[in-house]
Amino acid sequence: MSQNKEVKEKGLGIFEKYLTLWVGACIVVGILLRQILPIIPKTLSKFEYYNVSIPVAILIWLMIYPMMLKIDFISIVNATKKPKGLIVTCVTNWLIKPFTMYAISALFFYVIFKNFITPDLAKEYLAGAVLLGAAPCTAMVFVWSHLTKGDPAYTLVQVAVNDLIILIAFAPIVGFLLGVGDVIVPWSTLILSTVLFVVIPLALGYVTRTLVIKNKGLDYFQNTFLKKFDNLTIIGLLLTLIIIFSFQGDTILNNPLHILLIAVPLTLQTFLIFGIAYGWAKLWKLPHNIAAPAGMIGASNFFELAVAVSISLFGLQSGATLATVVGVLVEVPVMLTLVKIANNTKGWFKE
Repeated sequence: MSQNKEVKEKGLGIFEKYLTLWVGACIVVGILLRQILPIIPKTLSKFEYYNVSIPVAILIWLMIYPMMLKIDFISIVNATKKPKGLIVTCVTNWLIKPFTMYAISALFFYVIFKNFITPDLAKEYLAGAVLLGAAPCTAMVFVWSHLTKGDPAYTLVQVAVNDLIILIAFAPIVGFLLGVGDVIVPWSTLILSTVLFVVIPLALGYVTRTLVIKNKGLDYFQNTFLKKFDNLTIIGLLLTLIIIFSFQGDTILNNPLHILLIAVPLTLQTFLIFGIAYGWAKLWKLPHNIAAPAGMIGASNFFELAVAVSISLFGLQSGATLATVVGVLVEVPVMLTLVKIANNTKGWFKE
């Protein structure tokens, strides 16, 4: 019995075990696709609605839907009775993250890298970094939570609260940090993204769960039906990366050095924010399945919103937009590293 279980776990872990290599391969494939068959990303880019890529939205559904299946509404109600995890998430995301992103990026772009970047570009790169810092993750955090075996119901509550705060806090924070009085926030993009990446997958998951349990029973649902979706989340992630980097291939190839320079502060910021939230959760004695997603949601970014706002404010070819694209480039490998750290330190927490 234990031997079979061990083999089974190893089989299910193949994608996760080599996920960093798969991600690297997908980035290369996406960039090559842009160069060899540009008609494919060009065609896919036409399927957009309010700056949201419909093909990417479908793939994100593939990632999120299996996780939504595991959520029952009783567990969501119970999650709201444990406010400490929500406090860690909200304070880290909104009272710490935007300001540390500004400070770290300004230090590197204005001081450390001043001999490599013109003052105008430094301002634009800082603007892009601030947009990322003020847009904590919504959709992809479900993937990171899944990989760390986080509590899916509590993760959903964290994301829902985060989305509500974005609606009222994103524009004022970006405006304050950039010194811009008129920050144009594409509310249609923000609202549509929330509906597509949270509301619809949750509704589909709830309906499916209810119907399957009603017709086949809970045992069938947990031990047979859910297993049909094993590895679907990872496959959706890899296909999403191919599409994203097929869109951004030219930008990446045309700015190799600056991409590296932008990546440095973004990477440091990611580790810092994760360390703050994860360490705080440990001090508060939160269980690992709440602490890990709390760290991931702030460390990761709502890059769809950041890119859309950057294009609206500064244009497609601006340094700010390049910085938001670099945020996409560095996010997955860095977040996979944090997933590994979280999984390796699970013993620090009492369940």
